[in-house]
Amino acid sequence: MKYGSELQDNVFAPWRLSYIAYDVLKMELKTRQLDHQWNDADEADFVELLHNELNKVYDFVTAKLREVEARITYCERTIGTFQKNPTMSSEANWGIMDDALTEVLFDVNDLAKFTRVNYIGFQKILKKHDKWTNRSLQHSFVEALRSKPLDKQRFDVAIVYISSLHDLCRLRGQPRNGNSAAGGDQNAFERATSKYWIHPDNVTEVKAIIMLHLPVLVFNQNKKYEESDSAISSVYYDNYDFDLYTGRLQRDEGAEAIRFRWYGPYESPNIFIERKTHHAEWLNGASVKDRFPLKEDKVNSYVAGEYTPEQIVEQMRAKGTADEDTINSVNFISTGIQTSFKEKNLTPICRIFYNRTAFQLPGDQKLRISLDSDMTYIREDDLDGVKRRDNNNWRRTDAHIDYPFSHLPKKDVYRFPYAVLETKLQTHLGQEPPQWLTTLLDSHLVHEVPRFSKYLHGASFFYGERLPLLPWWLSEMNTDIRKPRSMNAGLSRSKSFKPLIDGQYRHAMEEEERRMERQERTAKSVAASDGSSLAGSTVHSQIAGPPSITIQPAGNVDASKAKSSKKAKSGGDNLSSTYSPSIGNNEKGVMYRGGAVSPIEIEPVGEAVAIDIVEEDGNGKDKGPVKRRVKVKVEPKVFFANERTFISWLQFCALLLTVALNLLNFGDFVSRISGALFICIAGVMSIYALYRFERRAWMINRQHTGRYDDIWGPAVLCVFLVAALIVNFYLRFR
Repeated sequence: MKYGSELQDNVFAPWRLSYIAYDVLKMELKTRQLDHQWNDADEADFVELLHNELNKVYDFVTAKLREVEARITYCERTIGTFQKNPTMSSEANWGIMDDALTEVLFDVNDLAKFTRVNYIGFQKILKKHDKWTNRSLQHSFVEALRSKPLDKQRFDVAIVYISSLHDLCRLRGQPRNGNSAAGGDQNAFERATSKYWIHPDNVTEVKAIIMLHLPVLVFNQNKKYEESDSAISSVYYDNYDFDLYTGRLQRDEGAEAIRFRWYGPYESPNIFIERKTHHAEWLNGASVKDRFPLKEDKVNSYVAGEYTPEQIVEQMRAKGTADEDTINSVNFISTGIQTSFKEKNLTPICRIFYNRTAFQLPGDQKLRISLDSDMTYIREDDLDGVKRRDNNNWRRTDAHIDYPFSHLPKKDVYRFPYAVLETKLQTHLGQEPPQWLTTLLDSHLVHEVPRFSKYLHGASFFYGERLPLLPWWLSEMNTDIRKPRSMNAGLSRSKSFKPLIDGQYRHAMEEEERRMERQERTAKSVAASDGSSLAGSTVHSQIAGPPSITIQPAGNVDASKAKSSKKAKSGGDNLSSTYSPSIGNNEKGVMYRGGAVSPIEIEPVGEAVAIDIVEEDGNGKDKGPVKRRVKVKVEPKVFFANERTFISWLQFCALLLTVALNLLNFGDFVSRISGALFICIAGVMSIYALYRFERRAWMINRQHTGRYDDIWGPAVLCVFLVAALIVNFYLRFR
């Protein structure tokens, strides 16, 4: 799609006159080019037009930001009045303030999209100018764009304040219980992590959606939030054989990732020494991340082995601020990391910078979501003979947190084009993803990238020629991760420009959340009251959070027991939800909905799962099985397996063709007949193999429910070969 058409599709109608006049600028370029040769006067006029458009757009953004700040301040004062005066703290007033904050949030989202669309518009028109006129305006116009930047996401502070006020409205003015600083305690706990890429067009929208359900986690509530508070910098260590990289990529037992991390400004006094271990032996094979803090002036001596774990522990005991368990943990971690430095000869390799927005209930680590934007990779090594660190310092001193690091050499900087979303669930505690999160992750706004690693990606970009293996997701960088917009997911507006959340008004969304909460409470009460009846069955999980699905082998199910269980539960709500079942070892099973309400037969077929759900009518009679299908994400290795099968068939055909050519070229009359037969067989089987390859690829893409194995191919090939051999023997012995 041409950018002019794309711009028209993304225009927010009330702000139409404030967008860049892209068509006018393009027409100015074209008409002057057709009329005469582009000259200095044309260049001056065009530059003046560009400055006028830039001033118009930038002034509009600045004015809107001031308006947003004023509206946030008004809401903050009004909420403070509600808290001080209980007589004004009514449900209606809190609802009015929630509506006002939602409208502000939508304006922030629209403003973020407005800023990005216009920034891309200026880049496109500058590129088109240089191409048509053979002049270099892109470089000379850089200073103007830097003085009035449109390329930075400048809305995080507004989102944080809106999140705080929205949370107060949700709790009707009561402060959130829990320690916000506890969210930073990431020492040795398990969690299941999923990772996604987000296109820059969708970053602010995703933040806004999450903020409506989870508050932004602010570690220090005692200071005013600033943009630098979201900055995170990490220096990753490895050796020049990239042993840590290879171990992490291959997911070897005990593979480590070691990094030194600090939060906020470059001058941060506390550095966190962190280690990620895959299947740690000391935790019975569980993967874990552990860390301990260290003063910045002690880091170099710790890396050199001069500042020992014993000295760290002695200082902690002398201060008396930590208990004995914490001291022992720090001793264990610091000793293990320092041992890795000595044995593996580790050195700084790569620095990763990004701005993080974290969403989490204070003090509750069951669900944590983080969104990292402005991700930038910076080289720290001296593999190419360039000295980047002074006096063997543990990090380079010429790179702080001044994104986009334009002052650094281009070969030392790589700006990742997407934001990274991570969802972290403590699944070992029974935590299930809420329905709103499932809707978001299934929407057009995110692109799933399983096992994505920031360090692996950066190392593969800078040192790819030195690495024996590369991560699978590099091929995804060549594709556009944007998807067609779904009106039932994300933030949108009605024809009257009223805010819509997942295609619903906010009140409808809140009513849906309250309904889900009621269902959850009902399910928990049913599970508690019928615990004795469930104790004798083989149910493996309980309802926690949204209605979940429990799977048990079909062979263990007794039909009469299932029916009696169904009748016993008929007094409860018949829960319905969107299910995401997980089938272990592709076994046929029975699923129970909402605490064993109705049995669901599951039969895995190919890469999809076909489900027969037994539903009841109003009289309690079965209406019969209803076919449902649950789509399962197809991994790339499935396509590669299909390709390997095709190549194996081609290898056999090539071998058969080699035999046939030898018989034709160097044999007698009988040999030439046999050779001709083998050539025919090789040709037929090659065409058949191609047909099967294309057929399987089509089935995989559409998650077809047919058979994936080849029933007739091998048998027919054997028959052809035996027939050719019989003909050969007959002709030879005749």
